[in-house]
This record gives sequence, C-alpha cells and structure tokens, in this order.
Amino acid sequence: MTELPKEQKEFWRWQEYHRVRNDRNWKNKDVITAGVDVGSVGSKAAIMIDGEMYAWAVTRTGSNSPDSAKKVMGMVLEDTDLKQSDIQYTVGTGYGRVNVPMANKAITEIACHAKGANYIWGPSVRTILDVGGQDIKAIHCDETGRVTAFLMNDKCAAGTGRGMEVFADLLQIPIEDIGKVSLSVDEDPPPVSCTCVAFAKTEAIGLLRKGWTKEKVLAAYTRAMAIRMANLVNRVGLEKDFVITGGQSKNIGIVSRIETILGVKTLPSPNWREGGLDPMIAGAAGAALLGKALYLKSKGS
Repeated sequence: MTELPKEQKEFWRWQEYHRVRNDRNWKNKDVITAGVDVGSVGSKAAIMIDGEMYAWAVTRTGSNSPDSAKKVMGMVLEDTDLKQSDIQYTVGTGYGRVNVPMANKAITEIACHAKGANYIWGPSVRTILDVGGQDIKAIHCDETGRVTAFLMNDKCAAGTGRGMEVFADLLQIPIEDIGKVSLSVDEDPPPVSCTCVAFAKTEAIGLLRKGWTKEKVLAAYTRAMAIRMANLVNRVGLEKDFVITGGQSKNIGIVSRIETILGVKTLPSPNWREGGLDPMIAGAAGAALLGKALYLKSKGS
C-alpha cells in the first residue's frame, strides 16, 4: 500500500474492520438477530445467533444515516454466507437510529449500551461511561443490563470522540496513538480551560506557540476530557463494576486519568485484536440482544 504524505494522512481515522466467529454455525439455529448502531462518527453492526455474538463490523458514518446503515450491514455480512433475509429481527440504535432502513424497531443507545456492556463484561457491571462522537453518557444499570439511571453531557463535542479527532489532526498524531502519547509527559500540566472543542483547539495552538510540546498539549486536553467525564460519572452515581464503551475506551490516556480521578479501576477491555469483543460495538451488541427478546415476544415465546 502506498503511504500518504504526512500532510495528507487522516490522523483522525479509527481502524475500520469486521470479524466473524467461524467456529459458530448459524444454520439450524433458532434466532438470528442484528443490531445496527449508527453513531454521529462511527457505525457499528453486530449479528447474534441465539443470543451469542457471531459477527461484527465497525466503519465510518457518512453524511447519510440510511446509507451508513446499509454499508455497515453489508460489511458485517461479509464472509458469513448469511443474507439479510436470514436475519429475523433487527434493532436500530445510535444517533441515526430512526433512519436504519432494515430495522424492525429503533431503541435508544442508552438502553443498548447498558445491555451490550452487560454482555461483554458480565452481570457485575453497574456503571457505564459511553463516549460517543458528539456526546457522553453515564449510565447505571442492574445485573441484567437494564438501565436504572443515566445522564448526558450538553450537546458539545468537547470531551467526545469528535473532540479527540480534532486534536489528532491538529497535532498530526494518529488517533490510535493519542492515549499513549498523552502519557509520555513527566507530569500532567493543568487541563485546558475551554469546554468547547473549537476554543480548546485555539487554546492549544496558543500553547504550541508558547513552546509547549505536542505531548504536553495533548496531556492537558486529555486531562480536561477525563475530568469532564469523571464529573458526569460522579453525578449519576459511581458503583462498581465500572466500564467504558465507545472509541475512547481504547484511549489509555483517557482511561488511566479517569481511573485516577475516580479512584477506581475499570474492568479491563477485551483484546479485540486477538478475538475479544470490541467495546466500540457495545451498542450494536445490546441492540441485537434486545432484538432477540422482541422477536421471541412477537412469537409468543
């Protein structure tokens, strides 16, 4: 693959990929369901067979929610021998949930992330921090993954996936390396003061002109994000076990700083590169699980 010149690299772009668990046979199974999570930045899809994960995909959301849903659904079906007509029930969720053409029902991402976190980490999960592209959600749930309380931040990209993408481009650091780079400072500087990502970017440019290193600027912004997220978690009521979903679950700079501020360790994220479930697909996984329950209910089971 020809490498782009540095100035043309898309530093903000997360890896797009799909996985299939080929050790699981979907034929002659009772219930095949799907969840399609069209977020403001990323679109995810998951296929469940009798309530167990079979395949999932992660891609970039485009300018059109229905097209993004079709794209990620096509991606998740690759290498499965499944056709969309084999899927008995589909739930749409996320920012574009009402515009998922193949969905039988739309369900809020709050309910889906709680259910998905319960599936990925188990019934001990009580508090979930979901960092979306344009908002943050702190969710409290019971042992079944049912939501008992939640809070969302104001509609602003600060402290979200989109805010981190802006800084990846500004500093020309690949977004998957942001967390590691932010931790390379000897001591955290004061957090940036602005809560709006546009103003935070302006502030960061000013700090760079004053001689701050990229690492120091990134540490200041990452710390500000972590403080904002931790405050939301405290407001909803922190209870163990605590997990983080969404793209920023992969940002060790964010995760470690939140743990320090809250004084609690998150449950470790599965290693998605080695076959573990990806916390980015929690919403889609939860949607597919809720789809199974709705399908069985429709059949009187």
